[in-house]
Amino acid sequence: MHSYRICFAGTPAFAAGHLDALLNSSHQLCAVLTQPDRPAGRGKRLLPSPVKQLALDNNLPVHQPASLKSAEAEQLLVDLDVDLLIVVAYGLILPASILAIPKLGCINVHASLLPRWRGAAPIERAMLAGDSETGITIMQMDAGLDTGPMLLLEATPIAETDSRDALEERLMQLGRRLLTDTLADYESLRANATEQDDSLSTYAAKLDKTESEVDWHNSARQILRQIRATAGRNPAYSHFNSDRLRLLDAKVLSDFSGVSSSTEPGTIIDSDRHSFTVLCGEQALQITAAQLPGKKAMAVTDISNSRPDLFATGKQFSSPANAT
Repeated sequence: MHSYRICFAGTPAFAAGHLDALLNSSHQLCAVLTQPDRPAGRGKRLLPSPVKQLALDNNLPVHQPASLKSAEAEQLLVDLDVDLLIVVAYGLILPASILAIPKLGCINVHASLLPRWRGAAPIERAMLAGDSETGITIMQMDAGLDTGPMLLLEATPIAETDSRDALEERLMQLGRRLLTDTLADYESLRANATEQDDSLSTYAAKLDKTESEVDWHNSARQILRQIRATAGRNPAYSHFNSDRLRLLDAKVLSDFSGVSSSTEPGTIIDSDRHSFTVLCGEQALQITAAQLPGKKAMAVTDISNSRPDLFATGKQFSSPANAT
């Protein structure tokens, strides 16, 4: 097996998992590219990305250019004299001039089964669309948006119970393995790469915060996907008692009775200490975990202990069209 001289480009925890796999390989990591530190938390203190922190912990040189479309960025990569640039969720566009510098090209680890869900949010878009599976594609990068020839890909099912975090963790572990396998047989895989069928492509746009607001006229199954796909970053929410209540865990109920046909979607149709059930456009959703403004995420049981009538039957959530 060849030992390659590698520069790694990535930013979030998903990318850090792949950097960790390379740290435990026989390849030579000569530098890491990651996005500039971003303000985070209530104090808006600048924090390093997970990739930067892992690189520093392992004494790797770190570079944080604001853009790769500069002569300085090109010269940086030329001076590194790398065989491969490996890109995982970096978040910056690589111009053609950068792609041409590494001796053996640039590899991208993408969290979808390309050409489906090209773009910034493939995990969330697959979940929101109700896809039954997703996966990892290892791709030879070109100047397009996730359009390069595919070296390896492998699918994993999406369960109805999967949260975004759980699915991302599974994809990260899959990506680590496929990246290792790719480097072990890179020249052969590169020579036999498969071109993507552009006619089958879909675009995974970054989620807008407005997409987290629940419309109770949608089906319970669709709202459940929304809750699971947005968990952790911009959790699904709905307006309730003039507050914005985050909805964190739920399950679909198809067997409920005694509800009038005139009952509006968004109405609580059943409630006990452990959960409350909200009528949807189709079926109903039983909510088991939520977060009140300024409070920690809690099981409904814990919320009910201090506010037993908060989710009483008959109370109403607002949908976007009539939210206050």
